[in-house]
Amino acid sequence: MNAMPKLNVVPFVSVDSMMKLVMKIGVERFITELVAYLEEDFRRWEVFDKTPRVGSHCDDGVIELMPTSDGALYGFKYVNGHPYNNRTGRQTVTAFGVLSDLSTGYPMMITEMTILTALRTAATSAMAAKYLAPKGARTMAIIGNGAQSEFQALAFKAVLGIDKLRLYDIDPAATRKCAANLAGRGFTIVEARTAEEAVAGADIITTVTADKKSATVLHDNMVGEGVHINAVGGDCPGKTELARDIVTRSDIFVEYPPQTWIEGEIQQLDRDHPITELWRVISGQTEGRKSDRQITLFDSVGFAIEDFSALRYLRDQLAANGVYEELDLLADPDEPRDLYGMLLRSVA
Repeated sequence: MNAMPKLNVVPFVSVDSMMKLVMKIGVERFITELVAYLEEDFRRWEVFDKTPRVGSHCDDGVIELMPTSDGALYGFKYVNGHPYNNRTGRQTVTAFGVLSDLSTGYPMMITEMTILTALRTAATSAMAAKYLAPKGARTMAIIGNGAQSEFQALAFKAVLGIDKLRLYDIDPAATRKCAANLAGRGFTIVEARTAEEAVAGADIITTVTADKKSATVLHDNMVGEGVHINAVGGDCPGKTELARDIVTRSDIFVEYPPQTWIEGEIQQLDRDHPITELWRVISGQTEGRKSDRQITLFDSVGFAIEDFSALRYLRDQLAANGVYEELDLLADPDEPRDLYGMLLRSVA
């Protein structure tokens, strides 16, 4: 991305541009490279501004803002979560984001983040599993085969070498869709008829359902020793996927505790229950998986620093690939103090 001499212009990555960029790079390479950016930012976690996301809730869903800064760059994401949108042909999750220069306040990039969020969520899951999953894991169950499922599968293949998938969704059409989309990508795929069948023999269990309520996707007797659970679906107050007994007998790893206590699986527990922040594992301050018998749980709710990493990665890709549009976004009068004069001259 060349330096922009026109201060009114901000690079804009549309959905079309994002799709072209991702397919040009390749999904698995995109995710693998994004994991490196995520790890870099998790290792410097302490430098970031951190706050739980700001949400506006209604009976049908939530709209959230997710801001953070590392002192040089500022990023935020606007994202919604409306699980019943598919009834009217709409996405459950949509998003856009901004990356700005903190020293001037000027946006450096505006981008769609519906696709980018799917990629960063999958990349974050795979990054956590590098440190938490059993060594030599090859088989993953995915319960919930909606919009995120293929990204999860490809991320775990690219980062961990997962090549066997066991898929289940309460809607068999979603499972068929997922299996068809992943055909020819190096997986052996089982379309399970029940969640119990899906998790049988799995080293990693990913739960990524959309319904906005407390549910029991995994019952306690479905999870044995040595499994890594990648709980992705929990992302708002009152929404959980795992039986409480599974949570209590797992070693729990989270992103940002003040947010996860409100939105994650651990909202079922007392606040004094032990948890470990994932950044401490990635920075080498504490251990992740300690034994073959240990059940590890990544209680993933998504946090702003992950979006920041994705925005940084995307901006660097624009510099290399030039796949963006120019958006006339910022007023740029000849004299910075004469904004009204600029308005008058526009009709001269």
